[in-house]
Amino acid sequence: MASESGDSNMDREMILADFQACTGIDNIAEAITLLELNNWDLVAAINGVIPQENGILQSNFSSEASQASMYGPPSQSEAADAAAGGAVPPPSSSSSSSSPPSSSSASASAFCPSNPSRHIIERQPRMLNFRVEYRQRTVELVLEEGSTVGEIKQILETELGVPVSKMQLKGWKSGDVSDSTVLRSLHLPKNNSLYVLTPDIAPTASTSKNSALQESLNQNFLLVISHREAQRDYSLNFPGSRTIQEVKRNISDLTNIPVRHQQWEGWPASASDDSMTLAVSGISYPCHHLSVCRRSSPANSQEPTEECADVHMVSDSEGDDFEDASEFGVDDSEMFGMGSSTCRKSPMMPENSENEADALLHFTAEFSSRYGETHPMFFIGSLEAASQEAFYGKARDRKLLAIYLHNDDSVLSNVFCSQMMCADSIVSYLSQNFITWAWDVTKEANKARLLTMCTRHFGSVVTQTIRTYKTDQFPLLLIVMGKRTSNEVLNVIQGNTTVDELMMRLMGAMEIFTAQQQEDIKDEDEREARETVKREQDEAYRLSLEADRKKREAQEREEAEQVRLEQMRKEQEEEKEAIRLSLEQALPAEPDEDAGEQISKLRIRTPSGEFLERRFLGSCKLQVLFDFVASKGYPFEEFKLLTTFPRRNITQLDPGSTLLEAKLFPQETLFLEAKE
Repeated sequence: MASESGDSNMDREMILADFQACTGIDNIAEAITLLELNNWDLVAAINGVIPQENGILQSNFSSEASQASMYGPPSQSEAADAAAGGAVPPPSSSSSSSSPPSSSSASASAFCPSNPSRHIIERQPRMLNFRVEYRQRTVELVLEEGSTVGEIKQILETELGVPVSKMQLKGWKSGDVSDSTVLRSLHLPKNNSLYVLTPDIAPTASTSKNSALQESLNQNFLLVISHREAQRDYSLNFPGSRTIQEVKRNISDLTNIPVRHQQWEGWPASASDDSMTLAVSGISYPCHHLSVCRRSSPANSQEPTEECADVHMVSDSEGDDFEDASEFGVDDSEMFGMGSSTCRKSPMMPENSENEADALLHFTAEFSSRYGETHPMFFIGSLEAASQEAFYGKARDRKLLAIYLHNDDSVLSNVFCSQMMCADSIVSYLSQNFITWAWDVTKEANKARLLTMCTRHFGSVVTQTIRTYKTDQFPLLLIVMGKRTSNEVLNVIQGNTTVDELMMRLMGAMEIFTAQQQEDIKDEDEREARETVKREQDEAYRLSLEADRKKREAQEREEAEQVRLEQMRKEQEEEKEAIRLSLEQALPAEPDEDAGEQISKLRIRTPSGEFLERRFLGSCKLQVLFDFVASKGYPFEEFKLLTTFPRRNITQLDPGSTLLEAKLFPQETLFLEAKE
């Protein structure tokens, strides 16, 4: 494996050298990056850097190179044939004669511009995809890699109608480029995203319209509103983003006229929806005049109807608590729900409903049909779900739970619903600070079901409290606060109250709740801080254990690697020693000086400065000399044997030639040198 890794590194070094020689790129990092982009395919990398017309350059020996890479290195005869053909240069004097030329070298030498043996093979050009965005438009382009940036702009000029001179094409990874830049030189991926800027061209009409609308939303409108009944004018400034509904609510606070009872004059015909903003309602800028008054109730119908109209009592801030019912053409018995059976409404909640959510949906729909759409947002779900929503979130998100208990048999129900529960101030305050849940106890079955739920969630004390209230004391509004161990009923508000008293009692409950909430937030923050510290400590401990484990594993790997390397070293040494002993045993005996044959006496200096001396027959082959040197620990693969003068590399000679033929007779001094 070590040998294969070394060969691979050597091949890449040769490919890198050939690539730099062919392309003239001196920056090694840049050259390596380009080769890695082409998976170290020398031919493909050079084709990507050196632009060619209508094709690419390939080596005459590209097929041989691919075969060599697939089936192994070429034989010596193939290398010799290739060298004879001029495609592969002969190895330098410092190279080993047994090392065949690599396929990369062959491809490089054949591919370099200086090599006359190259030829051109036609191929399809590489195509690039571009997605260009300009304001609200997107243009898809496909161009050859040989195209220029200016050609893209010319196509965009036709598609977008934007002159090239006023066009800035942005989104290039390499920064701004000139129109003459060739796309191939940018080394782009197949798919690219660009965008066009035109700072000298004004926006389109739709953009101008949007800008005008935004400007109108930021403008302030002066509304001069005349309250006809009080004979008073209000001059109010509102931003254009304010809705008509919000304006009406503000007027309700000023005039004590609920939104549903307001009658307006002066709104333009385009202001058909209260959710519209002032900017798009069509009112005059900068000043617009309006008038408002309380809507008068229709006269009492002479003919009885199947269902009676709802009766809404209006609060009077300066006079009595309630206006005379005769103003609405309704007698007292009808106003308090004690008329004939033909005037009775459908029940607020069906009896024996299996699903609490369905029952509350019916309750909400019936409440809206009776008293209007302006009412508290009732929680749709079980009492347990409402408690979870109000009490069991984070301390900062908790709210009070308001339980509204309705009873159609009470004379106070209509008044409480229309005047208290539908008052804008009460609706807003409940929506911001409470989870409001409702139930109808008109039917005994529904009342029994409620008492069962209250016993389960709030205990028997609350249940007994509800039992003590008589029918004419309904409706009830229970204010419940969640605590750590139990839920506490802070207040029970009966139906015989006023808007101001109801608001005061709600605010009093909020003060108690806010004080408790602050304590809960403090405790929760302290608990979260402790948990955070604990989590950080646990994480630090875990990271410490992880670091220790990695350190231990790294140490074990290092020790195992050292053992493996030591084992490999020993095996290599044993293998070298075995080879050395076998060579030493295979050497012919050293001839005597007085032998009748020709004797060559050789003196060999080692890299350490020592000398090896031995006599050889002049007819001995050079291989015997090489084996003798290897038996002394200097293998032929790692060292070369040189003469002193003239300097010759004996290891490059034919091992089958004799010492006499190599002119190493009658005596010669040689020296060993490590191969590079």
